[in-house]
Amino acid sequence: MFIIDEDRREVLLIRKKRGLGAGKINGPGGKIDPGETSLECAVRETQEELGVTALNPAHHGELWFQFVDGLRMHVDVWVSTRHDGNAVETPEALPLWTSLDALPFDQMWADDEHWLARTLLERRRFIGRFEFDNDTMLSHQMEWR
Repeated sequence: MFIIDEDRREVLLIRKKRGLGAGKINGPGGKIDPGETSLECAVRETQEELGVTALNPAHHGELWFQFVDGLRMHVDVWVSTRHDGNAVETPEALPLWTSLDALPFDQMWADDEHWLARTLLERRRFIGRFEFDNDTMLSHQMEWR
């Protein structure tokens, strides 16, 4: 879930504190609970990780990840331009309001550089497929809609 403050031209990111990608900057999110939709998961995870509720989320894309160790992930990307609450640090994440013009790609997963700015700035819809060996991106394919 990427929450955008359009007046300040900022996006709410997190520095992940634990789990896959610990130490990296990303958007909040996580695993879908049984019986939960992708949207319900994105809203819940944002509440749990930052204390913020997305009010008007829109689905913008899908990410498909394959890691050489066998891990596979499918991630739905949601963007919201309205929210309730103030972001707070939790055991899972440190909140970072970041300028849309200065996304910290050098501290993010390598795939983000291929889709994140176009999604946040242009609200483009997409499907991205990526192969990783640990933190190293081996290949990528983007389809814009």
